[in-house]
Amino acid sequence: MTHNRRDFLKRAGLLAASGALIGANDCNSGKQNSQSNKGSKKMELTYKEYELKLKHVFTIAKNSRTTTPDMQVRIHYKGYTGYGEAAMPPYYPENPKSAKKFYEKLDLGQFKDPFQIEKILNYVDNVAEGNHFAKASIDIALHDLVGKLMDYPWYKIWGYDKTKTPSTSFTIGIDEPEMVKKKTEEAERFNVLKVKLGGGNDKEMINSVRSVAPEKPLYVDVNGGWKDKHKALDMVNWLEEQGIEFVEQPMPKDQIEDIAWLTQNSSLPIMADESVQRIQSVLDAYQVYDGINIKLMKCTGMREAHKMINLARSLNMKVLMGCMTATSCSISAAAQLAPAIDWADLDGNLLISNDPYEGVQVVDGKLVLPERPGIGIKPIKKI
Repeated sequence: MTHNRRDFLKRAGLLAASGALIGANDCNSGKQNSQSNKGSKKMELTYKEYELKLKHVFTIAKNSRTTTPDMQVRIHYKGYTGYGEAAMPPYYPENPKSAKKFYEKLDLGQFKDPFQIEKILNYVDNVAEGNHFAKASIDIALHDLVGKLMDYPWYKIWGYDKTKTPSTSFTIGIDEPEMVKKKTEEAERFNVLKVKLGGGNDKEMINSVRSVAPEKPLYVDVNGGWKDKHKALDMVNWLEEQGIEFVEQPMPKDQIEDIAWLTQNSSLPIMADESVQRIQSVLDAYQVYDGINIKLMKCTGMREAHKMINLARSLNMKVLMGCMTATSCSISAAAQLAPAIDWADLDGNLLISNDPYEGVQVVDGKLVLPERPGIGIKPIKKI
């Protein structure tokens, strides 16, 4: 279904004013039938623990794992359901237990109008300190719900051109040479690869990838694995010779002066990852890094990510959108912002074997946004 701008504004205005619902037939696609009109007039939150199963052992400079703890969240309102997710790798302080404790403090039923996104998410943010991942799951579910009520995907609501999405990189974790080569072969359909470094075998990692993909563009993510700025610069210079496009979080985030020196002397863009959490950290990263990596889980969701992109652009900084290993729920939510960024690393759903949703697709290496409203996902199996 297509709608002109006038129709969009009319629909948005009516919904914001009266909470009227539009559409028919399928609740999961943002539409409903007369029976589902009997749903609650209050927002209701439900959540469930879910374990993500990785296709391969995933190793970065800090640890290795085969699973990722996850919370699946839903907000119900008048027969509509908004889906959200908190994917929580074990090297972060949040986990399903802390998420449940946070959710138990929330009273979303006090809000009668889901369109009051700022008011609702300000309330959620102030319920407790931290809990960024749990907050992100509420933010994603609320955006999905509101998009379904409007019957529009969020990239359209924000005014983005879906044809401007970049290719997404596919991540190659730290491993032995033969496994690295195997992973690289399996990632043949991707236009770009992201290689994890910082495990003490950096050149071996790059050489193994290059033995299979000699010309493919590569990003590297060190996850703070380098400690000496001079050795880091030597490594950056070598990486440039190997055709690397940028280096992400080369040193620990607390080595601010060393990172600023490296950025000033590097011929490759130096991107912040662990150094960037929420919008204030964009200002902190300015003139220390060339750009930032935004992750929905770390910044509390789509609302803050959108603001961070706009702030970074105003500071002439590059923007990478990253992710955790996750389902298509949070990956598709992040992909709604993809037309506004320089680089994408949104492959978290492709690293797991038990994705319960259908959402953003990768076609010829490029992110392709679905036309479904909200964040664009459709459940394909019961959780």
